[in-house]
Amino acid sequence: MELYEYTVHELVEKLEKGEVTSEEITRSYLDRIKEKDIYVKAYITVLEDEAIKKAREVDEARKSGKSVSKYAGIPIGIKDNMCIEGTKTTCSSKMLENFIAPYNATVIEKLNSHDMVYLGKLNMDEFAMGSSTEHSAFFKTHNPWDLDRVPGGSSGGSAAAVAAEIAPWTLGSDTGGSIRQPASLCGVVGLKPTYGLVSRYGLVAFASSLDQIGPLTKDVTDSAILLNLIAGHDEKDSTSLNLETKDYTKALINDVKGMKIGLPKEYIGEGVNEEVKKSILDVAKKYEEMGAIVEECSFDVGKYATSVYYIIADAEASSNLGRFDGIRYGYRSEKFDNLKDIYKNSRSEGFGEEVKRRIMVGTYVLSSGYYDAYYKKAQRVRTVIKNAYNELFNKYDLLLTPTSPTTAFKMGEKSDNPLEMYLADICTVPVNIGGLPGMSIPCGLDSKGLPISFQLISKAFNEEAIFRAAYTYEQNTNFRENKPSFKGGND
Repeated sequence: MELYEYTVHELVEKLEKGEVTSEEITRSYLDRIKEKDIYVKAYITVLEDEAIKKAREVDEARKSGKSVSKYAGIPIGIKDNMCIEGTKTTCSSKMLENFIAPYNATVIEKLNSHDMVYLGKLNMDEFAMGSSTEHSAFFKTHNPWDLDRVPGGSSGGSAAAVAAEIAPWTLGSDTGGSIRQPASLCGVVGLKPTYGLVSRYGLVAFASSLDQIGPLTKDVTDSAILLNLIAGHDEKDSTSLNLETKDYTKALINDVKGMKIGLPKEYIGEGVNEEVKKSILDVAKKYEEMGAIVEECSFDVGKYATSVYYIIADAEASSNLGRFDGIRYGYRSEKFDNLKDIYKNSRSEGFGEEVKRRIMVGTYVLSSGYYDAYYKKAQRVRTVIKNAYNELFNKYDLLLTPTSPTTAFKMGEKSDNPLEMYLADICTVPVNIGGLPGMSIPCGLDSKGLPISFQLISKAFNEEAIFRAAYTYEQNTNFRENKPSFKGGND
């Protein structure tokens, strides 16, 4: 096996035994990036020189007997909406094309404390607004399973990088499914943690009450490890919760006997691809065989979630993106005669079509005369959705749903129809509205050889239940044997 084929926990074991060096691991990934990323286009910025330098420093520290973290020298890829000091942070937007971050996001500080190696910054839908990574201002990212298809979004670069084995693990952000949906389409493990568990400081805001940073990994064990590294209270983030520190790897138990899992009937009904539906029912059957209790249940308020999400998310986006005005930082138009022209032209030229669409919708629902009819009502329905989840979790440990209603769709297939694109997140947005944790786990391939995944959802701060059930499924199946083909590529 090549070094890039191993999971992180396997690489850590090799480092501890002295079988490999961090530089060897890092070069393995950098060589792989040169070989495969010309097709996948996951990276906006590759930090080759910095990565080699850091890997050598870690190797030198280990060699001299200094005390270092067991994860020191492990490479990682970062979605390009998280600040790394001295590095470009573009959010895949012309607006921030040349922006150099002056500080580190808290998650980066946490990774720095373990001396991890940054391979580079990963492509995404502009300002995390999209479900296909076709809305990047620079280029589209391709799905390694079929290069003519999308990798999902907005963390498409993060998911594609893990699937293509051009990063051992990555960080993404999830506002309405932007970790889980691309994880599903690319056949990797993606976790959206409970809102407030991971600091958002240094994450460029899209929708502040929904955004959450989380891991994309090859397997469930790596997901638990990376969550351990990034979770925790942060005084710089007012939404960060001060909770007891947990070791999520302790939840990696191969046993689901007695666990109660709800299967909402609305998520295996109309609108869900037949092959996806069959796979989800097969997963439910597998859990029953392993000793879990699986029951059909109802989550009928879920049908309102997409509407609620796009009102709240766009309203918050409209507010958050007001800072990009051509004055303070970011892109400034050269065409202006007065101050008003600077604002208008800078935003018109700096933002892409999807971002402008969402700013306009968000401004509309917050405007006088429409605030009560749209935004206030959406917040009330949000409470109804949260209460419905609470009722279900009084009865069940977990909920089982598809992650995406379809497998990866073709480039351009939905980009001209925003409403159809928005429905790609129909299975994931309710989790963000409820502030709950959710994980996407691969469970097979469809007839075209494209990944299918299922989603596990738990009550807030019960990631342990998700890890236990996901790990048990993983240990009793062979999904990791499936590898991307890199077929197609005519786009």
